[in-house]
Amino acid sequence: MKKWECTVCGYIHEGETPPDECPLCGASSDKFVLLVDNEEPEVKEEAPVVPTEVVVERPGFFARLKDTLHLHPISVHTPSGLLPVAVVFLAIALLLGLDSFAKAAYYNLVFVFVVMPAVLGSGYVDWKARYQKAKTPLFITKITCGLIVLVSVVILAVWPIFEPGVAGGDSPFRHLYFMIALLATAATLLAGHLGGKLVFAGRK
Repeated sequence: MKKWECTVCGYIHEGETPPDECPLCGASSDKFVLLVDNEEPEVKEEAPVVPTEVVVERPGFFARLKDTLHLHPISVHTPSGLLPVAVVFLAIALLLGLDSFAKAAYYNLVFVFVVMPAVLGSGYVDWKARYQKAKTPLFITKITCGLIVLVSVVILAVWPIFEPGVAGGDSPFRHLYFMIALLATAATLLAGHLGGKLVFAGRK
């Protein structure tokens, strides 16, 4: 049975022909290469003549820093961990009227707001370097989720500066504030789910 590898996400497909669309990232069939027994892509043309002088492009500073410190996998866990906690605290504040939980939720949201540039910046570098800026449904969804989280967190972090107590028990906007936090959390979890599929699913 032939094996085909998606050059965008690494998904391995078994069959006589590549799939019309990668079931993992949505890349078209022309992004698949045939693997031979030693898991190397099949070479269909003669190897090009190696020039006498080869110029190797050195990765940029941020790309090297990203590869060294694994910035995206580390930074992306901050919103994934803190946003659900903030939503739980806001729910407690709504149900029990405890403003201390609303304040605790706000501190979590501010921290997420601070790290979002690192999350999105490192994600962009990964998308550009590892996935050739592929515009498949999976990546479009992840980018959309990232933008939703960014806009939501900006609102959640800045709003209380102009209207203190907006998430408290007496505020007429407390339910709206909670829904925005819930939206940001849902977008974060969806992006994390797709990222997990991208990293772990389809590897054989």
